[in-house]
Amino acid sequence: MVTALTILIALNGLLLILVVLVQNPKGGGIDSTFGGGGANQMLGAAKSTDFIEKLTWGLAITMFVLAIITAIIVTGSTAAGGTITSQG
Repeated sequence: MVTALTILIALNGLLLILVVLVQNPKGGGIDSTFGGGGANQMLGAAKSTDFIEKLTWGLAITMFVLAIITAIIVTGSTAAGGTITSQG
């Protein structure tokens, strides 16, 4: 279970990196450099920006939630007699 969550976090992180790079900041960005104009033509400039921003927020929230769930599962498994033992 932890392995699957770790893979999901990694994939989410890669998607988040790509989406952030595609965003069009004030000074231009990869969005306009590498053909992001097609999205602007298809959806309109405002709609593509809104979509990319919503996608960024969604991926960031998903990353946060997955990290919390993974931490809870790992902590629960170690408290229930997992392989990690505390020394004290």
